[in-house]
Amino acid sequence: MTQALDYLKETASQTAGPYVHIGLAPGAAGFDIYRQELGWDIAGPNARGERIRVEGIVIDGTGSPVKDVLLEAWQANADGIYAHPEGGGEVEDGFRGWGRVITDFATGEWGFDTVKPGSTPGRNIGPQAPHINLWIVARGINIGLNTRLYFEDEADANAADPVLNLIEWERRRATLIAKRTERDGQTVYRFDIRLQGEEETVFFDI
Repeated sequence: MTQALDYLKETASQTAGPYVHIGLAPGAAGFDIYRQELGWDIAGPNARGERIRVEGIVIDGTGSPVKDVLLEAWQANADGIYAHPEGGGEVEDGFRGWGRVITDFATGEWGFDTVKPGSTPGRNIGPQAPHINLWIVARGINIGLNTRLYFEDEADANAADPVLNLIEWERRRATLIAKRTERDGQTVYRFDIRLQGEEETVFFDI
């Protein structure tokens, strides 16, 4: 058996392709396939805490928006609890803590509404600052990219966050901080993701 395995070659890799939206977010891509979109509602109507909107754009190495991106987001609730059996407690009825969005085909903008997460416990590394985990796939990306969105108005928590402190350069840490603004009475956090270049967003190997 071992000898036979020596002749096996690595399977060729390929990117997510331009059709990733049809299978993963068909409703947003204009296809009425599912009765209910999978992963569209992140917080649910009963979630406690501050309601926020998160928006951004994904930018390639030439400074142009990437318009066929799919992003998955997962987060804790306002109490810092994940909707998971090992999440550390109970969450509100209907709170998923996970969602899936695609970029606008014309502008490259993406966005979703949720609640601001609370601080979460780390695995033997102390408390983590409020954050949202993001996973990004698109045409031209062989392996999904993992990053985090932190909030600029959580300066003290960010300064003590064990993951942010693994990043040596302050300029690099800044690529993970979303900027807070207000629009029509709603709190909006802006988080642009750069795939390459001097201001490349920090991505994690997990």
